[in-house]
Amino acid sequence: MPTGVHLRDVRKQLFEAAERVLLRDGPNALTSRAVTAEADVAKGVLHRHFTDFDAFLAELVQDRIARLTDQSAILEASAGTRTVPSNLVDALTELFDPVSIALTSLVFFRDELRERLRRPGDGLPFLAEAKEMLSTYLTAERAQGRIAADANVDSLALSLIGASHLLFAGRQRHTLPDPTELEKLVNTVTADVVQRRLL
Repeated sequence: MPTGVHLRDVRKQLFEAAERVLLRDGPNALTSRAVTAEADVAKGVLHRHFTDFDAFLAELVQDRIARLTDQSAILEASAGTRTVPSNLVDALTELFDPVSIALTSLVFFRDELRERLRRPGDGLPFLAEAKEMLSTYLTAERAQGRIAADANVDSLALSLIGASHLLFAGRQRHTLPDPTELEKLVNTVTADVVQRRLL
């Protein structure tokens, strides 16, 4: 590895390498050796910047969670435009890309990683933040009268995240569900609160 490479460049290089391994070979293939080989750096580089491999994985997941901040802002800003189901379908499609699905599996099956990431009272890391994103959006839609005033946005968000995750994760790797399946799911979950706001 060239000398003088800034730490952030190395971290980005390792994160991108880990994502490529996840996409190509799946969560079970993600090891420190696989990451450094994919990044084309010396084996010790990862351990010079992270205390251990679980620390690396925790920061990889946190990096993905941080991206939800931007997505959440865009989704919240879309409140009042198009239709509620259309906005949700687009958000869920972007949310559950193949890397996110693979990382969610990784968090689920690695106890130590999950414990490093978990905040008291929260659910599964990444999915918990995704649920918060949808809750924020649905709250904005409720404030605009586009869903029923008594809509329980947290329950709706939880239902949407759980059902959508099953829909996306249940496919073979790199295979996305038919868009009409996701549309049907979202319409089913939101039908009551969308219809009742018209009454």
